[in-house]
Amino acid sequence: MTRLQKGSIGTLLTGALLGIALVAVVFGGEAALSTEEFCTSCHSMSYPQSELKESTHYGALGVNPTCKDCHIPQGIENFHLAVATHVVDGARELWLEMVNDYSTLEKFNERRLEMAHDARMNLKKWDSITCRTCHVKPAPPGESAQAEHKKMETEGATCIDCHQNLVHEEAPMTDLNASLAAGKLVLKSEEGDVDVDDEDEEVEVEVEETETADDSDSASSSNHDDDSDDE
Repeated sequence: MTRLQKGSIGTLLTGALLGIALVAVVFGGEAALSTEEFCTSCHSMSYPQSELKESTHYGALGVNPTCKDCHIPQGIENFHLAVATHVVDGARELWLEMVNDYSTLEKFNERRLEMAHDARMNLKKWDSITCRTCHVKPAPPGESAQAEHKKMETEGATCIDCHQNLVHEEAPMTDLNASLAAGKLVLKSEEGDVDVDDEDEEVEVEVEETETADDSDSASSSNHDDDSDDE
């Protein structure tokens, strides 16, 4: 074997070892960045962590999900999504952690809607892949729920379009399709929801109309009686 051949083999082996080391670092780093300990090393994430542990999602069927189970796509087929989430969202949130004051829950709540919407938009773009990891082919009972689930086939809906505020403290629901179209946060319309106050007003109006009608009937009856007396 010539010196040139030996050199080529040595180069190939070195490249292979470096490649293996790089893959180990990338996968190991991704795993380390997905731990609950890492996520909650930022003070702001201690609030949603507490909310998770008090939610119905925690401990259900003996499963204790952590941050990554909902917010980081799992599996080799979704590895690119996990890396992109850490690089893009992680870097942005780290910056916001440094420039914002999250010392109290009240201060955290000032940005809750924005953060909730960002998380919802991620799930929308992923077709709620992290939801589907546990909820495989859901078949809800009842015609109404089944009709809503049909929207996943007919309107391009995904789990997060309807299922918001299941784990963390409530934030106003956002219309994800409208937000994508507008390129900004759009709140869900509450059309069709009837306010209790509105119901009361409608009842009061109906009562007033009934009383007016009764008064008119009484007056008409009285006039009729007067006419009979005159005769």
